[in-house]
Amino acid sequence: MTELKRLRYFLAVAEELHFGRAAARLDMAQPPLSRQIAALEKDLQAKLFDRARSQIRLTPAGELFLERARDLVERLDSAFRETRLIGQGGAGRLRVGFVGSATHGPLPEVIKVYRAQYPGVDLTLSAMNNAELERALAQQELDIAVARPALKGEVLRTLKLIEESLVLAIPESAPLAMRDAAIPLSEVEAETFVLYPHRPRPGFADDVLRCCEMNGFIPRDLVFAQDYQTAISLVSVGVGLCLVPESVSRVSRPGVTFRRFTGHNPGTRLTICARRDNQLAHVTNFFEVSQRLIRQSD
Repeated sequence: MTELKRLRYFLAVAEELHFGRAAARLDMAQPPLSRQIAALEKDLQAKLFDRARSQIRLTPAGELFLERARDLVERLDSAFRETRLIGQGGAGRLRVGFVGSATHGPLPEVIKVYRAQYPGVDLTLSAMNNAELERALAQQELDIAVARPALKGEVLRTLKLIEESLVLAIPESAPLAMRDAAIPLSEVEAETFVLYPHRPRPGFADDVLRCCEMNGFIPRDLVFAQDYQTAISLVSVGVGLCLVPESVSRVSRPGVTFRRFTGHNPGTRLTICARRDNQLAHVTNFFEVSQRLIRQSD
C-alpha cells in the first residue's frame, strides 16, 4: 500500500466522518478501509479518530494530520498534473529558430495555430541564418529549426513546409520597375545583385547564383548582405536588385517593387528540422500542426 493511497483513505474518512460513506466514495468495502486506518494510526503512534460516540470525530492529532495531508495530496496532485501536461506537450517550453524570410510564408500561421492549440507552452522564437540554426540544433539550444532550403544530416527529421518560386525584388525607382510584364532574367545580367547571406556558404546566395547560371549568365556586380532584412533594405535604397522567395512579395515594402521573371526558375523551399533524438512531445505536436496546415493548403 503506497503512502499516497493511505493519505487518500484517511482524507475520505476525515471528510465524511463515516466509514461507510468513505468506503463508498473510495469504491471499496468498509472492513479493508477500517484496517488501513487502524494500520495508519499504529504507524503514526497516534489516534486520529474518536470512535467512542455514535458519530466519529477527529482527534486533535487527526485535525493536524488532516491539514497536512490535504496540503500534501494537493501538492502531489498538482505535480502529477503539471508533469503529465509537460509530458504531453501542453506546458513547458519550445524553442524555435527560423530564417528571416520565413516570416512572410506559412510559418506565422503555423505559430498562430500552435499557440492556440497549446497556450500553456512558452514558445521562444529566434531569427537566425542556416549556420546558426545548424549549430543551435547540434548544441541542443533549439528544438525546431525552420531553414531555407534545408539543413542536412542523418540525425535530423525534416518536413517541407512550402516550395515556392523566386521573384525579382527591384528598386521602385529603377526603369525595370516600370514594366508590368514578367522580365526575362537574362535581361538583368548587367544589374547589381544583392545576395544573402554572405556567410555561411553554400547558402541561399549560391542558389541565386545557380539560378542565374541556368539562365545563361553570371552576375558581374555583387553586393552581399548577411540576411534577408538587410538585403531587401539595400534594394529599397537602390543599391541593386535581389532574387527572393515569392512569399515575401505578398507584403508591400516601401521602395521595392516585386516582379515575376521568365526563364529557368528553380524555386526555393522552407523546411522544418529537428533532431531525431529530441523526443519532446512539443516537437511532435509542432510537426503535427505543420502537417495539418500543409494538407489544408494542398
